[in-house]
Amino acid sequence: FAELVLETWDLHCDRNGQEHRTADMGCKQLVVRRGQPFSITLRFSGRGYEEGTDKLAFNVATGPCPNETSGTSSHFVLTDCPEESCWSAVIQQQDGESLFVSLCSPPNACIGRYSMTLETSTEYQGSSFEIGDFVLLFNPWHPEDTVFMHDENERREYVLSQHGLIYQGTYDYILPTPWNFGQFEDEVLAICLNMLDINPKHLRDQNRDCSRRNDPVYIGRVVSAMVNCNDEDRGVLFGRWDNRYEDGMSPMAWIGSVDILKRWKNLGCQPVKYGQCWVFAAVACTVMRCLGVPSRVVTNYNSAHDTNANLTIDRYVNEKGQQERQSWEKIWNFHCWVESWMARPDLGDGYDGWQALDPTPQEKSEGVYCCGPAPVKAIKEGDMQLKYDIPFIFAEVNADVVYWVVQDDGMEKQSIRSSDVGKNISTKSVGRDSREDITHNYKYPEGSEEERAVFEKAEHQKKSIGEEDEGLHLRIKVSEGANKGSDFDVFAVINNNTDEERVCRVTLAARATSHNGTVGPQCGLTDPADIDIEPRAEKRVPLSILYEEYRDKLTQDNLIKVVALLKDYQTGDILVAVRDIYVENPKIKIRILGEPMQNRKLVAEISLVNPLAVPLNGCVFVVEGTGLTDGHFVKELEEPLEPQGEAKFRMDLMPRLSGLQKLMVDFESDQLTGVKGYRNVIIAPQPM
Repeated sequence: FAELVLETWDLHCDRNGQEHRTADMGCKQLVVRRGQPFSITLRFSGRGYEEGTDKLAFNVATGPCPNETSGTSSHFVLTDCPEESCWSAVIQQQDGESLFVSLCSPPNACIGRYSMTLETSTEYQGSSFEIGDFVLLFNPWHPEDTVFMHDENERREYVLSQHGLIYQGTYDYILPTPWNFGQFEDEVLAICLNMLDINPKHLRDQNRDCSRRNDPVYIGRVVSAMVNCNDEDRGVLFGRWDNRYEDGMSPMAWIGSVDILKRWKNLGCQPVKYGQCWVFAAVACTVMRCLGVPSRVVTNYNSAHDTNANLTIDRYVNEKGQQERQSWEKIWNFHCWVESWMARPDLGDGYDGWQALDPTPQEKSEGVYCCGPAPVKAIKEGDMQLKYDIPFIFAEVNADVVYWVVQDDGMEKQSIRSSDVGKNISTKSVGRDSREDITHNYKYPEGSEEERAVFEKAEHQKKSIGEEDEGLHLRIKVSEGANKGSDFDVFAVINNNTDEERVCRVTLAARATSHNGTVGPQCGLTDPADIDIEPRAEKRVPLSILYEEYRDKLTQDNLIKVVALLKDYQTGDILVAVRDIYVENPKIKIRILGEPMQNRKLVAEISLVNPLAVPLNGCVFVVEGTGLTDGHFVKELEEPLEPQGEAKFRMDLMPRLSGLQKLMVDFESDQLTGVKGYRNVIIAPQPM
């Protein structure tokens, strides 16, 4: 017999991509998921494959130093009865000189970029042919994969959806912000694989790093460290919280991960300026979804950053409600991290499912700025010793805040107020734009028997005193219309829950604040007022917050912290109430003109009215949406936008993908920043 010579081959990138749910990555290369068969066609020249005479074998290899013991290479022959636990190749059919072969990886194979060669041999001679490269990803559709997820709607949301909502604002003013994850957009997969290849663990020991890429726990830890740049590890984002972002992009201005990842690549893997928690979390979510791990961004309101892990955060204010001393321990009005779905065979039973991963650089873990994966179940149960970083996240959702009032004579008095850390933990619902509250995944109901048992296990005594039903009660209320450019009122509301008249002194103070808890300059203060309050009655003390007072003090976070202090003359008790107020940006209007259909032109009309009493200079709109725009579209206004003036423009869209897509808009100017808007667009498939 003449030698068997391979003439051409076809990796069927498109068909395999459809079957493996990777087609949205474009079909320039073969991208498949582990544990699932994919088909290739081999065409030989001169003669076809003869069973019994010809022997065919394949080699697949990943990483710079592939070997079989590390699981980074495999040599396997064509067989009739494949084994699920290793690589296999089976003949599907033969047609003359063409041979159709089905290949399959084991469901625990290392993910990454592979090369593939074919070896042919007859009795006397043999040859080897390079067939090309392919990429192998995690497979949430395969029951044996450690990232297996049961529900198809959840897999669609957490693996395949390229857009979503991230929750910001404050716990009593929850603000959904659109985000373009774009994990299947051009170049993103290559950038994510490159991130794995330049991580310090890979540079230290390439063979060990590649051999551990079968484990989503390991990958999650690497990604958590690589999204920030705090270890000088060529990480993606530079974190900054001081409201000075002139030499980069303000964290509030981003609307998607793709722009950030491409900038990082184009900068030669130098960090992109600037990120804050939701940006770090969203980029990590993009990378994890791209690699095939189901992931979502979650927001914890009133999130504690407890540096000494004693689960107590002490705040000191004077009798005017002003902060007395700067503390490294802060309460962030919200903090975002990622949850990724995976089994934890390293921890024994009961810890599979959602794992918290936090790429925002806060504290070191094993010498590196990363956090997690921490099983959400272990956080709820207070299992502090399990891997990784459970005490830190436990504190974020459970720490106590104790307010101390430093009196004029220097005496410190503990105020009476219940703890409000770890509120309204939120993520986008599956398949809908509504919010899902997942607080119950992280903690038992406040005051329950289970909560007490968990705190005992975590060696935590609750310091904050529950608010009494009797006595005086203090809270802060906001008038409607806390809109940027307007004045608005806040009130201290005092309830006397006793049967006798009470006399007390009330002070209200307002300061600009940033979302990580740093307080800035004052923008409102009342003189202390002595008030008499009838039995079972309610009284209000107002404070007007004026635009001219807060205009130049507000950071881009748009937050004002209001502190109310009440001194009860009868008991000597001091009550403190604190509330963060989000000052609302104007709305961006988005209209879609025409019949939305795949590969047919569509027009979007975008407009915004300037609500301020001053003109806006340097106005820029940025528009993006996976499947709708090609990258992002930038529209700069040539003229300043006058007070109450409307900026309006139209742009052409060419929808690439069918189904539900999101068009997202960000508006920037000198006085108004980080203004966001979005519109859902349902694109009809192109008629066949």
